[in-house]
Amino acid sequence: MSLSDNEAANIALAQKLIELTQAAGADAADVLVIDSASLSVSCRMGELEDTERAESRDIGLRAMLGRKQAFVSGSAVDDEALKQLAQRAVDMAQATPEDRYCGFAPEDRLTKTIPALDIADAHEPDSDALLAMAVACEGAARAVEGITNSEGGGAGWGRATTALATSHGFEGAYTSTSFSTSCAVIGGAGEAMERDYASHSARHLEDLDAPELIGQRAGERTVKRLNPRKIKSTKADVVYHPRVAASLLGHLSAAISGNAIARGTSFLRDSMGEKIMSAAVTIEDDPLRPRGLRSAGFDGEGVATEKLIPVDKGVLQCWWLDSASARQLELETNGRAARGIGGPPGPSATNLYMQNGKDSVETLLKNIGTGFYVTELIGMGVNGVTGDYSRGASGFWIENGEIAYPVSEITIAGNLKEMFLNMTPADDLEFRRGVNAPTILVEGMALAGL
Repeated sequence: MSLSDNEAANIALAQKLIELTQAAGADAADVLVIDSASLSVSCRMGELEDTERAESRDIGLRAMLGRKQAFVSGSAVDDEALKQLAQRAVDMAQATPEDRYCGFAPEDRLTKTIPALDIADAHEPDSDALLAMAVACEGAARAVEGITNSEGGGAGWGRATTALATSHGFEGAYTSTSFSTSCAVIGGAGEAMERDYASHSARHLEDLDAPELIGQRAGERTVKRLNPRKIKSTKADVVYHPRVAASLLGHLSAAISGNAIARGTSFLRDSMGEKIMSAAVTIEDDPLRPRGLRSAGFDGEGVATEKLIPVDKGVLQCWWLDSASARQLELETNGRAARGIGGPPGPSATNLYMQNGKDSVETLLKNIGTGFYVTELIGMGVNGVTGDYSRGASGFWIENGEIAYPVSEITIAGNLKEMFLNMTPADDLEFRRGVNAPTILVEGMALAGL
């Protein structure tokens, strides 16, 4: 894949800083350059509220002296500023304790050819176009009968160029874009008010849902939540709507991070090769999915990326590994290093998703008869060491296999080990986020209400 002028310029900047760092005394160095621009517009009650434009170029430098490493960041690119940045990194590395697991990725694992993933859209909207999208989105939501107020609508665009170069021979860059529209509205009056929202993000403008559709979705969701009831504490099957079902994959992802496994701080630390989920569940992570929100042709260390299947028919197959965690576990990196400007690479998922199940959502509901349908989660009550799970929730009560009425102020609780084993996916998977899941049934959870 050929480089754009901007990508080539950022790689040249990274290589220049590497040379300065080695001249200052470093044995090795790598540099990450992120060049970004964004534009966002928000409105409320059909009127412009805010327009924000941001542009930046940030540099993250790692200097290594033997098994010592240090990280510094900056934004100035003149010769004197780069020399100072390089010297500061070397000075910090000299004063840093040794880390026997630090170091670059193996050379034979580096990306040779960066694949074309179609994650950049050449179109750049102006503020008027984004305002029109935001107003249309909010207007469609406010038009839904029962909507009485609005928290506002918004639309945004962003473009980022990521360039990485290392002193052991890797250099690469890619550009990505994002478009988004969102809206949150309020229904009811007095103490009987409820709110909900809808949003969508995509790499290409043509893949973004129409603003009117997003707004209508926000309005209808809000109205459905009006006049919620309380329920008594009980034990019941819980059905997760896709927008909250993805959080269950987030808990899995954290539990199979190589860092957590190496430290012994994951409830899945002894589960490799074992059945951790029901046989109906297969989970994939695909950094090469065209137009994926987390797609990239190389990871944060320059390693070639590939699809992984961390859970195959319920059986745990792998950890997320960068080079450091792989060395600590006496394994090999699997291209899951993520890196920001200010710190070391760390293992992370990319486009993570659960495959479709066999049954429709309607069949899933009918099969359980009675239960709780979750549409919103509150709080972060998850213990990554034990797997204990407790979160505030709201949604709808299920009776006779159908959505009956809205409910609120509920706490759902369990343990992720048991929840994973009692999990059944429906067949409504859509790729709308970085982490995606279909509707998921989790059997036998504790519900705390009245």
